[in-house]
Amino acid sequence: MSTLILDDVCVSYGRVHAVCHLTGKFEAGSLTAIAGANGAGKSTLVKAIMGELPLTNGHINQGKLTPQDIAYLPQTAEIDRHFPLNLEDLVSLGSWRKNGAFRGLSNACLEETKDALRQVGLAGMEKRQIGSLSSGQFQRALFARLLLQDARVVILDEPFNAVDEQTTHDLLALILQWNKEGRTVLAILHDLEQIEQHFPNTLLLAREAVYWGDTRQALSVQNKQRAKSLIHYWDNPQSQISTPFKESA
Repeated sequence: MSTLILDDVCVSYGRVHAVCHLTGKFEAGSLTAIAGANGAGKSTLVKAIMGELPLTNGHINQGKLTPQDIAYLPQTAEIDRHFPLNLEDLVSLGSWRKNGAFRGLSNACLEETKDALRQVGLAGMEKRQIGSLSSGQFQRALFARLLLQDARVVILDEPFNAVDEQTTHDLLALILQWNKEGRTVLAILHDLEQIEQHFPNTLLLAREAVYWGDTRQALSVQNKQRAKSLIHYWDNPQSQISTPFKESA
């Protein structure tokens, strides 16, 4: 199973609580948006799931999932596009767990790379340097790399940030296809209308869970107001005696 279970998960930066007492689960085969204001702990949470940040409390149970079963796309701003790689090199990195880190690319891997580039609309661009790509083209290339990883769980941190409408449409179609294939998909998103249209489940974060479940419930007017109040509390902890909303779904 590819269920991720979080039990009282907390992550802190020194004395600053970034994620607090988060309990719930991303069901196997589910499609979940992670929403919330800047500073709500969204990227911190997915980095903790990936093991890039230590927990200060709680536990994340990945069941029988191995590192090879989880694919992670960080924010584009965290990737150095000045490194001298062409598209073929970048995308083929998605197969390193299967083919090994120090082997040359097999003919089969090269064909898989070409096919992945074709699926994201970059056919024939294998030798283009990544530094010459537009933001949309680069994000398409990163999705092609995810295709080669063929993971059971896909975690995306702001996958549509700074890309054009057509690229968003095409990449969203890939995400929905992954979900139809039974993969578990988590995506940090800011476009609430997009979430409501395409993502049945939402975790609304404000450093703690405001609501985790049905998207329409999560993004209700009441819950969005709760999220705003919680962020205000965490940013101004001395202004109130206790948090305004302790319960979470």
